[in-house]
Parts: sequence; C-alpha cells; structure tokens
Amino acid sequence: MIILDYRDRRPIYEQIVERFQELMVSDVLEEDSQLPSVRSLAMDLSINPNTIQRAYAELERQGYIYSVKGKGSFVADNSHIRDSKKEMVLKKQEETATDGCLLGIEKEKLYGIIDQVYSRGGKSDD
Repeated sequence: MIILDYRDRRPIYEQIVERFQELMVSDVLEEDSQLPSVRSLAMDLSINPNTIQRAYAELERQGYIYSVKGKGSFVADNSHIRDSKKEMVLKKQEETATDGCLLGIEKEKLYGIIDQVYSRGGKSDD
C-alpha cells in the first residue's frame, strides 16, 4: 500500500501523507474505512511510530482523516477535496492549452498527448 523512496529528498512523513492522499482521492481507501494503526504501519514500513503519527496528524489537519479516541483513524469524506483537485487539473489544462495555442502547437498534438496518457491509465511513461 505505502512504498517509501529513501532517495527522495522529502521527509518520510511527507511521502506517507502524499501516498495516503492519492489512495483516498482515487477511492482506493473509501470513506469511513479505518487506517492501519500507527504501530502496525510503523512496523510494516520499518520506521519510527512518531513518523507515522506526524503523517496522520498532517492528514487530519488537511481534512483527509478523522480520529476517534480509542478506535483509531478513519478516512473522512473527501469528495470536496476530489472536486477541488479536479478543478485545479482542469484549470492547468486550460493554461496548457492556452500556452500551446500561443506557441503554435497544433491542437491535434495536444489531443494526442492526452489520448496517450488516458490509454496508459494515467501512469507515467517512464
């Protein structure tokens, strides 16, 4: 579920936050589902529990999860976050199309790139 990149310059807790955000926004982790306990995730990833606790605190601060005393952490309703991210993507797409038009890039070329990305299922071409 969570894979850490030790060559990444970002702190480990930020990588954990980002990965959980991706899983929640893409509905892999559904609303009200329980997250692994701090201790069990720390053991699975072989890292300090304080790092997991910091990641969970950041996710809660951002509204991705909520905590229930004595029960653990759960996925919050993220539909508003998903909608916001969709709007940001569409805005970036509009900016890209505007830049492409101003630079003389044919719209078919942009369509082709978008088609390639969608045919790969959004995965990187690396």
